[in-house]
Amino acid sequence: MRFPDALTSRLPGVRSDKPVVSLVRLHGVITPTSGPVPRAVINAQTTEKTLERAFGHDRLAAVGLLINSPGGSPTQSALVADSIRRHADEKGVPVLAFCEDVAASGGYWLACAADEIHAHPTSLVGSIGVVSQGFGLDGLIEKWGVERRLYTAGTSKARLDPFLPEKTEDVAWLRDLQDQLHTMFRDWVTQRRGDRLAADTDLFTGEVWTGARAVELGLADGLGTAHSVLPARFPGAELVTVDARKPLLARLGMGGPAAGATPWGTDGLLGMVQAAEIRATWARYGL
Repeated sequence: MRFPDALTSRLPGVRSDKPVVSLVRLHGVITPTSGPVPRAVINAQTTEKTLERAFGHDRLAAVGLLINSPGGSPTQSALVADSIRRHADEKGVPVLAFCEDVAASGGYWLACAADEIHAHPTSLVGSIGVVSQGFGLDGLIEKWGVERRLYTAGTSKARLDPFLPEKTEDVAWLRDLQDQLHTMFRDWVTQRRGDRLAADTDLFTGEVWTGARAVELGLADGLGTAHSVLPARFPGAELVTVDARKPLLARLGMGGPAAGATPWGTDGLLGMVQAAEIRATWARYGL
C-alpha cells in the first residue's frame, strides 16, 4: 500500500473504496547483473519486492505490466514470469500486459505471464528464439604476438573460448543447448496463449512483428495502451504505478557514487562493456 493509502485509511470518512489497478513497469534488458544505469535492467531480484507491493493492495482489481524489453537471460525471464504467475494465482486477479516499444524474446516471455496481452500498433513483438553472441580473438592475439596460456581439468572446460580457434564440436554443443532453450520458450508461449495462436504461420522462427500484426497472429489480444484499455475494463478504478523503492539514503538525497567510482561502478571498464552490451541488445530492434 502506498503511504497516502495508509494515511487516508486511518482518517474517518476519507478512505477511498475505489478498486485499484497496480501498474508495474518492466523496462530494460533482462540480465542477472545490475545495470550501469539505475533501473536499466530486469531480473528476479530487482522485481520481486515491486511485485509484492503491486499485488499486495487490499482493493486490488488487476495488475498491469508495462513492458519495454528486448529480452536477455532466459533464466531471469522465466523467474520473473513465474513470480508474476505465483502472485496472480494467490490473489486471484487478472494480469494484463501492455507492450510498449518492444516486447521481444525475453520481453515477450514476460508478456506471456499475463492473462491478456495488448500492444501499440507500432510495438515490436515476438522474437521467439534463442541467440548467442561473442567474438573470435585468436587471430588478433596471434597478430600481436601474444601467447595465451590456458590450463584446464576437463575436456569441455574451455568451450568457445574467444581466444581459441572455434571447434566444430563446440558449435554443435551450443546449438543443441539453444534448441533445448528454444523448445522451453515455445512450450511456454503455447501453454500461455493456447488456441489463440494462429495455426497457419510458424511463430517460433525468431521473427519480430508489429503490434498490429501480432494481434492478427494471436501473439497479442488487442491494440491499446494501459490508459486506454484499463479504464474501460475497470470503470472507476484508480491506476496506481508501483515503482521499485530507492534505498533510504537515495530517498533522502544522500546517496550517490562513492569517491572515485565511475557511473558504471568501481570497475569502469567492466561497466562500459556492460553498457555497450545493453545498448547492442536494444539496437537489434532499431532502438
